[in-house]
Amino acid sequence: MRRAAEAAACWGVYRETEHSPGRERDDAGILEAAGKRLERSGASVSLRRPSELASAGASLPALAFAMCEGAAALERLSDWERRGVCVVNGVRAVQNAQRERSLPLFEAERIPMPESRIVDGDGALPEDEAMRRLLPACWIKPASGHKTRTDDVIFASGPAAATEALDRLRSRGSRRAVVQRHAEGDLVKFYGVAAAAPREPDPEAWFRWFYPKEHPVAGHAFDAGALTRIALGAARALGLEVWGGDAVVTPAGEILVIDVNAWPSFALYREEAADHIGARLSARLRQAASVTA
Repeated sequence: MRRAAEAAACWGVYRETEHSPGRERDDAGILEAAGKRLERSGASVSLRRPSELASAGASLPALAFAMCEGAAALERLSDWERRGVCVVNGVRAVQNAQRERSLPLFEAERIPMPESRIVDGDGALPEDEAMRRLLPACWIKPASGHKTRTDDVIFASGPAAATEALDRLRSRGSRRAVVQRHAEGDLVKFYGVAAAAPREPDPEAWFRWFYPKEHPVAGHAFDAGALTRIALGAARALGLEVWGGDAVVTPAGEILVIDVNAWPSFALYREEAADHIGARLSARLRQAASVTA
């Protein structure tokens, strides 16, 4: 049984700098803002680097809210979960956000997405009809791991360009890759946070979407409610509580999910998102305390 003081101890874990290319400040900003909100509920919050997780020893926090994505940090957090620590996002959910896992989960839950194919980065491209449909215009992405460079996602047109892109990923250590059909349309980014009351049967999540300013917008009409339902369904399929992602709205108004990621920077909505993340973390902390009491 935890003592009350121990039950209120929470660690926020920064994302590794190599997993935040160009977003280090924004990533740190949302973690710190969420930590301040959690402190208002009476929790004792410490912010740590992933390399500091090993120093916890036997003094584990009651809750860890973590943006880290590296294998070593996730392994440590997985061990904490087995020892009763509440981790947000859970390790399995973070791993599910890797494309090699997310694609079959999305398919099982019928989340609409562009046609995609996981290929072995060490071999030649398959020459079947399904692959030939993808290659005229496609995106080559790492199947596992997380984005560590700004050009880890590569556009390719034709077999030669796709093979060159696969060779580039292979040179960086990506053994498997995703070939995803290019979907023409407006790019939409979205953010979400699960509701503060995790025990409610159908809680209302916080959700926002926007057009990223670096992409031109044609203004294709679409059902914003459908985007909300699709995005929330994708997050549930992965098990994420704090998440973001990308979708394409086609000229016909079809919504196709491109990627869903664990704990984005929430840069445009930092203060608003921090309120909801803090409320979710506080509720999860209370839930964890009631289980261990």
